[in-house]
Amino acid sequence: MSPTKSHHESTVIKYAIRSRLLVLSLIILWRTLLRPYDTSALINPTCLSQHPDVVDQPQKHVLFPRLGSAIEASIVWDSVYFVRIAQCGYEYEQSYAFFPLLPLCISLLSRKVLAPLIPVIGHRAVLGLSGYVINNVGFVFAALYLYRLSVIILKDHEAALRASILFCFNPASIFYSSIYSETLFALFSLGGLYHLMSGKNAIAVLWLALSGFSRSNGMLNAGYFCFQTMHQAYDAVFLRKRAFLAMQVLVGGALRCICIFVPFVAFQAYGYHNICLGHFPNEMSPWCKARVPMLYNYIQNHYWGVGFLKYFQVKQLPNFLLASPILSLALCSIVHYAKSNPENFFSLGFHAPTEEKNSAAVLFTLNHENRNLKAKKLVIKQTPTLPPEESKLPANQGYSSVAALPYIFHLGFMAATVFFVMHVQVATRFLSFSPPLYWFASYIMKSPGTYKRWGYVIWTYSAAYILLGSLLFSNFYPFT
Repeated sequence: MSPTKSHHESTVIKYAIRSRLLVLSLIILWRTLLRPYDTSALINPTCLSQHPDVVDQPQKHVLFPRLGSAIEASIVWDSVYFVRIAQCGYEYEQSYAFFPLLPLCISLLSRKVLAPLIPVIGHRAVLGLSGYVINNVGFVFAALYLYRLSVIILKDHEAALRASILFCFNPASIFYSSIYSETLFALFSLGGLYHLMSGKNAIAVLWLALSGFSRSNGMLNAGYFCFQTMHQAYDAVFLRKRAFLAMQVLVGGALRCICIFVPFVAFQAYGYHNICLGHFPNEMSPWCKARVPMLYNYIQNHYWGVGFLKYFQVKQLPNFLLASPILSLALCSIVHYAKSNPENFFSLGFHAPTEEKNSAAVLFTLNHENRNLKAKKLVIKQTPTLPPEESKLPANQGYSSVAALPYIFHLGFMAATVFFVMHVQVATRFLSFSPPLYWFASYIMKSPGTYKRWGYVIWTYSAAYILLGSLLFSNFYPFT
């Protein structure tokens, strides 16, 4: 590892830790100064089916009940679902909207590591504490993987550092320090993409599959393998004239995509087994009788009213305004890329110069060197100190290169989905892990003139949402 990379990674870790301490301090401050809007966070009914390994200590037997109550009171909004699932399993139909990776991690940590604290602060408080530990520690590693991925794509250590620091103080920071699935999703998505760009496809598949075990939109990460497979198949058919090799590429790409879909499909099957099997047809939920029973889609539509254009109502204008900064940043980053390199963008990368494709060979070519273990180890080491002539390249060169193209398409699809289909206010946290947002912001911060001023606007926006989010969210007021 080069001295520059080692120094920058240490810097990213320091900023990531400081940002989490800042957010946690703000949560404690606002909880101390203000009374929560909803005080029902402490309500915790007995599990419908008591698990033998669940120990619900009565509050009167807890050594520090006030500390335990303070932790429990901080379990708000969706955190209630994640902690409840970790404690009692999936009891109700709507709880299947929350994927099992975070509850499993919380349950494991609370039983195997933090179990001695149960007599001190209580079982539910230990579950909550486990969630805080997992997400705040996981965020540090997510920031580190974003830096490593950014170095590969941008080929500029300084731009990668700026992008990673921006991520550390992103406007959805409150969710990365709370008991939400954003942290684990970002960790496994960014880690998987780093391993993909390092040529380690098998590890990348595992990490991206775990992202799908954390959130439903983890399935979209299969798009990166679709992009890779499409270009490698083109390379095999039209450049190498080897049809059999193209078939191998297509089969391999399809299998990788299937592996990323497996967690989602398995979780739907688990829900079908628990909810639908063993019941008479008149007792079944409507989705159980569908030709293709899809629990997740039914829950989102039935309980949360999610659907195409369903949120386009006058009364939802404040929520569109709340989401407008992140959506504007996403749109600007996509438009800037398209204007900077229209041929790459509109040709899906097929018309990209050979030199650019070679710089991201793991996505575009089938060179024998990239298909064996020794070469993969060489690709991993592609982030040493950059040559002087390369380190002086403008910050936007890597961002505008063809290597960033699949990330731009991924961001565009997610932005369109959250705008037209989802509750638009969740856009801030839904898009917050997307690397192009930070690459583009990193670029404009070093650009002269008007662009540079927008860099200050982005920092102001992030700071405002960190303050506002920690104030509103932690006190059970609506925020994204």
